[in-house]
Amino acid sequence: MSAERPYIDKEHPEVYRAMVKAAAASRTAANEAGLGDDLIEMINIRVSQINGCPTCLSIHAAKARKAGVEQSTLDVLPAWRETTLFTDAQRAAFELAESLTVLDPTVDRQAVNARAAAHLSTAQISAVEWTATLINAFNRISIASGHPVVRR
Repeated sequence: MSAERPYIDKEHPEVYRAMVKAAAASRTAANEAGLGDDLIEMINIRVSQINGCPTCLSIHAAKARKAGVEQSTLDVLPAWRETTLFTDAQRAAFELAESLTVLDPTVDRQAVNARAAAHLSTAQISAVEWTATLINAFNRISIASGHPVVRR
């Protein structure tokens, strides 16, 4: 038996294809709910920062810049709470995404959702939660596999 970490996406490609299809459906739903690719990518980055996934960070930082997010905005994303640079809707999305990434039993999920509902529609809240759920899964796929950083 090998002690090497398999690329689980390559070992079971049909499962990975289903994940990619789910991510595409999630992005379509998010766009239809009124969320732009800029916010979707910032959510992907923020969750990947928390999870420490260098592969996903390398992929989604490039996608965020392509979606129009300035590098200076990406630079302060980890400190989104301490700056007024982000809109209320973006801040609500980041809080939702973080609450699904760091599963802290002391966090009042109802309060998080109530704050989000002040700035996001029900469809947008759902889209943010799907985005966060899926990038968390992709982070774990890349971390489990030891995927390399993507150089662009």
